[in-house]
Parts: sequence; structure tokens; C-alpha cells
Amino acid sequence: MAAKHFEMKVINPESLRNPQGYNHGILTDAGKLLFIAGQIGWDQNGKMAEGLVAQFELALRNILEVVRDAGGNGEHIARFTIFVKDKSDYLARRKEIGQIYRKHLGKHFPAMSLVEVKDLLEEGALIELETTAVIP
Repeated sequence: MAAKHFEMKVINPESLRNPQGYNHGILTDAGKLLFIAGQIGWDQNGKMAEGLVAQFELALRNILEVVRDAGGNGEHIARFTIFVKDKSDYLARRKEIGQIYRKHLGKHFPAMSLVEVKDLLEEGALIELETTAVIP
């Protein structure tokens, strides 16, 4: 199914600090909201990827599968929340994670948040990604 086009306008007020690698807000003119459950770095058989970077990539691929199945693509993601168990581990691997992000999403930067959590539901999960997409 071909993805339909609609406008997503970046909202970065001059009164706020200039964002780096995300945008403060995204305004859309049309579409259906797709709320995507938190995705972790495991495959369809429940095998967890090894390490934070590999888990990030697999979780992102899982997100994109849901978006594509709904008729969209990565550019339709409007909100992106990253939950990590260890913020310092994330920061140490930020460059690698950024490369993977750009490999899959290019220079599309939705409204984003990073949250450090005590634990995640699934044993061995180091990161969980939760997104909202707007599908035309």
C-alpha cells in the first residue's frame, strides 16, 4: 500500500532552546493517529538482541513494521519516546544509536523524549521505544 502524503510542520519556538536530534513539536494537517505499544529489542520468536545498540535497532525495526503495516512509513512518526534502564550507557553509545536512527529514519526528527527507568517488563530488555504516528 503506497503511503499518502500530508504535511507535518515542525514547531520549534525561538523562545525555547534549539533542539538537537529531535523537535519540540510536530503539527499535522490530516491523518489517523496510530499509537504504537512500547517495542523492545527482540525478534518474533522472543529472542532478545545482545546489548543496547542492537536492542535499539531491533526495537526501531519493530516500530517501523507496525507503521508500515498501518500504511505509513517512518516519516509519519510524530512522537518518539525512548525508555532506558541506564542513561549513562545510552549516552556512551549515543553516536552508534544516532547512526542506526539515521539509517532507518534519515533526517526525520519527531518530538522526542528520553526517560531513564528502574526496569522494563521483559527480562534482559535494556531499552523500549514507544511512538505515535499520523497515517494519512
